[in-house]
Amino acid sequence: MKKFLLFIFFLMYSFNSDAHMAHYNKFNKIEMEILRDGEVIGYNYYFFTKDSDKTTVTNQYKFTVKLFGATIFEVEGYGEEKYIKDKLISFNSKTRQNKKNKYVELKLNKQTNEYDIKGSSYTGKASTENVIGNWWNHKILQSNSQISPISGSIKEQVVTFVGKEKIELYGKSYDVEHFKLTSKDKSISKDKRLNFDIWFNKTNALILKVEYSRMGNWEYRVKNFE
Repeated sequence: MKKFLLFIFFLMYSFNSDAHMAHYNKFNKIEMEILRDGEVIGYNYYFFTKDSDKTTVTNQYKFTVKLFGATIFEVEGYGEEKYIKDKLISFNSKTRQNKKNKYVELKLNKQTNEYDIKGSSYTGKASTENVIGNWWNHKILQSNSQISPISGSIKEQVVTFVGKEKIELYGKSYDVEHFKLTSKDKSISKDKRLNFDIWFNKTNALILKVEYSRMGNWEYRVKNFE
């Protein structure tokens, strides 16, 4: 159980502050289902609001893991990213995890050009090369580090291109690029390492599916976008 709780912090990750918001101007929302061992256990929704050069991305997520009918893990949270053009200027989140409160308060310090972070796991400075870890942002595939949207901790990563593939989701076929995302620091114990398979559709500039294995086989799948 302890290993499972530690790994849950990596569920929502993404990276690099320059988000190329123009790629997402066409979106109002992205809806993802969360599955474990083939069963839908929750959702991860993103909503986009635009006002001139300002874009706000809100994230709502919730999932529940049950064993023999009893709830053994439950996460529910909300986050809000604010951008001016491609620049992240603030992020705030609150997450309820098994009756424990997690949070992140991040602001861009214009004087130092760094992020000031106050989080449940980390308080301090961070480079603007980091991005908030959410699956809507395909910059996860071009970045070297990340800021957890749940706790504010900073992680380093390596992204490897696997190949071009075709996948089917909800009756639709997509041409995708398959990537592997792993922790850079191999001295980290295996139960704490990042180890994701990611399928990216270049046509829509969307990460369509994410998979990993940890106490079951997990998937994040884009069910709808508009």
